[in-house]
Amino acid sequence: MLSSIFILLVVLLILNGWLYLQQPGMIFFPQRALDATPEDWGFDYENVSLQTVDGLRLHGWFIPRPGSDRVVLFFHGNAGNISHRGDSVAIFHRLGLNVFIFDYRGYGQSEGSPGEAGLARDAVTAWEYLQQMRGYNRDKIIVFGRSLGGTVATRLAARVKPGALIVESTFSSARDMAGRIFPLVSRLIVLRYQFDTMRYIEQVKCPVLVVHSSEDEIIPYQMGQKIYQAASEPKYFLEIRGDHNSGFIQSQPDYAQGLNKFFTSLPGQ
Repeated sequence: MLSSIFILLVVLLILNGWLYLQQPGMIFFPQRALDATPEDWGFDYENVSLQTVDGLRLHGWFIPRPGSDRVVLFFHGNAGNISHRGDSVAIFHRLGLNVFIFDYRGYGQSEGSPGEAGLARDAVTAWEYLQQMRGYNRDKIIVFGRSLGGTVATRLAARVKPGALIVESTFSSARDMAGRIFPLVSRLIVLRYQFDTMRYIEQVKCPVLVVHSSEDEIIPYQMGQKIYQAASEPKYFLEIRGDHNSGFIQSQPDYAQGLNKFFTSLPGQ
């Protein structure tokens, strides 16, 4: 019996060690090369260079919408880079919003390597840029995050209280995702990252829109509902259809109409 327990503990130790080392490659899928610019999408834009508190240079694009006094701070998902978000930028632009989209450390032209703490620092850097360099009041900044970006956006919103928060196709926590991927051993795995959206959403004190597809094949619909239930009022839920990466496109025009309805509900609109 003792021998069997010892062998089991050794196996768990080896498994945890291997998974701990593999977790960055299981979560982050950055691409360095930019495949397009906003000019290719038909928009004017400005290249933006940001400096983080730990000395890294981040790259982003500010895409103006003449006549608008509101801006979307866009946090993208865990794969690719900002050059793959043209469809989303176009939707926000049509809805009358400026957009600031940037790459996390290790993505696109941004320096460094991605990690949970680093992404949180990057988020604060982007927020401070909009306030200090662009002169936006906090109530005019709409924080948007899709998939992994939803967790980053929620963590920021809990800290800075923006005008609004949109959480789209986002998981409730890294632990919950581990339970989905490794249902038999998830509670025995030491997680390198927490990405605890549930903890952050409970601290958010601004209007919240949660968007999720009932057909999402990667992040279950129930996780979106769980985030929504934990959020404080005023809060709204927009159910879309389609897969994880393209649901917002497959759900047109309902998706854009749902966003617009949320925007017009915000104070001062």
